[in-house]
Amino acid sequence: MTTDRINGSLYTRIDNKIAFVEFGHPASNSFPGELLQRLTDELHKLSGNPDVSVIVLKSEGDGAFCAGASFDELLAVSNLEEGAKFFSGFANVINAMRKCSKLIVGRIHGKAVGGGVGLAAACDYALATEQSAIKLSELAIGIGPFVIEPAVSRKIGKAALAEMTLAAHEWKNAYWAQEKGLYAKVLENVPELDKELELFTSKLASYNPEALAEMKNVLWEGTENWDSLLYERAGISGKLVLSDFTVKALNQFKKK
Repeated sequence: MTTDRINGSLYTRIDNKIAFVEFGHPASNSFPGELLQRLTDELHKLSGNPDVSVIVLKSEGDGAFCAGASFDELLAVSNLEEGAKFFSGFANVINAMRKCSKLIVGRIHGKAVGGGVGLAAACDYALATEQSAIKLSELAIGIGPFVIEPAVSRKIGKAALAEMTLAAHEWKNAYWAQEKGLYAKVLENVPELDKELELFTSKLASYNPEALAEMKNVLWEGTENWDSLLYERAGISGKLVLSDFTVKALNQFKKK
C-alpha cells in the first residue's frame, strides 16, 4: 500500500524506544521539497525525544526504496536560487541525520537511486534485501551527486563512488553495496529483512542510551564542515541544472 498524496506522506510510530519513520510518495517514493522538509523536522524532533533510543528509516510499499528527489520539481527549476533551494533539500535531511542524537537504522527494501542512495549512506546501519540495487545516474542528465557525495564516499570510499558515478546508467547489486560498506547485511527477501531488523533494533534499544549517543558522535567525527559543504554542493548542482546540456537532457525526458 502506497500513498497517493502529491506531496507524499510521512508517519512516525514509537514502540519500545524505537521510532519507525516511514515516508512515501506515489512516484517510486521520491522526495518533493515539502516531504524533505517534513523528514528534516521530524528527525530534529526525535533527536530530542527521551523516549526514543533508535530510529528506523523506511519507505512505503514493495517497490523502490527511494527514487531520489522529485523529477517534476527538478524540471521546474528556472533560476539559480530555485536550483540551490531544490538541491538543499537533501542537504538538510543528511545534516539532520548526521546531527541526530539517535542512531538511525535504514530498512532498504528495494532499489535506491540518487538521493535514495544518499539516504541509505547517511544511516548509521543499513539492512537491505537482494532487490536493493543502487544507481547514481546524475551525470547522465548533466549534473552530479554532489550533495550526497560526502555521505556516500564516507561509506564506500572514493574509488567505489567513481565506479558508480562514472557508469551512470549501470545498476550495482545489493551484494556489491554490502561489499563496499553501504549495507551491513543483505537478506533474501522482505520477511527476512523485517525479522533481522526486529532482532537488531530491539537489541540496540536495550543498550545504554547515553552510550549510544556518544557512539553516534564518534561515528560522525570529522564531518563538522558538512554544515557549509553540502550547501556549497547544492549551489554547484543548482547552477548545472540550468546548463544547456541539462536543459536539453531534461526536455528529452519531458517528451517521453
